[in-house]
Amino acid sequence: MSSGPRCPLCAQPCASPRLLPCLHSLCAPCLRRLARPAEPGLAAPPRSVLCPLCDARVALPPGGLAQLTPDYLALGRGGGAGCDLCAEGAATGRCLTCGAGLCRFCCQAHRRQKKTASHAVMELENTKDSSQARKPLLCPSHPTEELRLFCEQCDQPVCRDCVVDRHRQHRYDFTGNAIHRHGDALRELLKSTQQHMGTLEDVLSQVDDMGSAIRSRAEAVATEICQFASGYVKAVEEHRHRLLKQLEDLKVQKENLLHLQKAQLQQLLLDMRTGVEFTEHLLTNGSDLEILITKGVVVSRLAKLNSIAYNTNPSVDDRIQFCPQERAGQCCGYEVFGAILNKVVDPARCTLHGEDLHSVSQNQLTGFTLLFNDTMGERMGQGGEAVQVTITHKDKKDCSVKPTVCDNGDGSYRISYSPQEPGLYAVCVYVKGQHVQGSPFTVMVKRNFHEHQGVFHCCTFCSSGGQKAARCACGGTMPGGYQGCGHGHKGHPGCPHWSCCGQVKESSECLAGPPSDTSQRSLLRTVVL
Repeated sequence: MSSGPRCPLCAQPCASPRLLPCLHSLCAPCLRRLARPAEPGLAAPPRSVLCPLCDARVALPPGGLAQLTPDYLALGRGGGAGCDLCAEGAATGRCLTCGAGLCRFCCQAHRRQKKTASHAVMELENTKDSSQARKPLLCPSHPTEELRLFCEQCDQPVCRDCVVDRHRQHRYDFTGNAIHRHGDALRELLKSTQQHMGTLEDVLSQVDDMGSAIRSRAEAVATEICQFASGYVKAVEEHRHRLLKQLEDLKVQKENLLHLQKAQLQQLLLDMRTGVEFTEHLLTNGSDLEILITKGVVVSRLAKLNSIAYNTNPSVDDRIQFCPQERAGQCCGYEVFGAILNKVVDPARCTLHGEDLHSVSQNQLTGFTLLFNDTMGERMGQGGEAVQVTITHKDKKDCSVKPTVCDNGDGSYRISYSPQEPGLYAVCVYVKGQHVQGSPFTVMVKRNFHEHQGVFHCCTFCSSGGQKAARCACGGTMPGGYQGCGHGHKGHPGCPHWSCCGQVKESSECLAGPPSDTSQRSLLRTVVL
């Protein structure tokens, strides 16, 4: 019976094993069965396959199964290699001249034969020596040439003929030199994955603790229910039975949610453990060339696993409360009390209300109301939740407004603020770290309207009755020592305008603000046009 490696799927001796992106290795016949078209009439092969070992959907290279990385390392997992001469015993040595694996008996015969007496035979002492002394790996494109070089541009081992052919002008190096750089990078990625495994194990421990807390709390509530129901006769006993059934359903619901999270975390941990074990085995038992050949798919898999986001805190709410004063309706013709409360605020169902949600005035106290609702969309009857509100200017990043949040105690909250700068603001309202319904939204803060302090006139000469000292905000002057504007003279707008700011539109906002010097402009305000 063959002692070589076997396919983990069909348990037959491995025939041209290939490595999937999930780091599971399958023989060529099994891979061909997996890559069969889903429909008989579909000629194009599938772009991805479902790994039968981990249920991961893995993408195939553009060239199909033939472009998958050969798993040379899998051929050495079945124990010591067999003798190439007698095919009976396990190889204990390797001829460095002809490359043949030899058992102990054939090693002695190899040295005694006249043709091979001068060959150098190396004893294989351990797994690493066996890996280093295996048959040389030959180039697929040039079968007579050994893979001794590594193309840095194409990230693959090549032979001498490849360097002068398809890889001309590519940067390359000997595999013995390239293994140091790529091996160190692979070890760093392995270390990062191991750290993630530790974090996942801690999170799974928290999940188990949370499940224990839910079960303990459920048992405590069940005890309260039993104590409360003991004073009633038939109606109370029936009511107790209903409450326990409701509690059990609630516990099962929460445990199912927790179990789902646990299963997802366990699957991620299993995938990471598979990647880590494979990478450790590769770095420990693989030759330099085998590491370089397998490096690409290993780096891709570990990088993908490290990029998967997961919640480090269980997200199932363990709050279960029993309220003995709550009316529970009729049971067997009697009015009963006592109900299980499990109302939890749902940020996605909380709503915002108010007339000043989208447009307010500068320097005026304004605000809006936040109403809390549970997961069923029903109004929460109590407060006590943390509400976070941020109000920031969209154009001025360093300009923000500090709001005031008032808990009304009935499930509603009043948010008040007074914006100092006009412009467009972004308002975000968070509950439990999540946006409520309608958040974020924008608010336009309008500038306070400034009324004109001057007069809407044609020129200062006419409006002031010929006063030489009368000035106008338009900047116009007249000859003869007049400091104000006049028809057809320098700076005159050519139409009626406001003396306080120079605006030519009568129904406009004053841009000058309150006047600082009224002694001269008052001359214009007292003249009747």
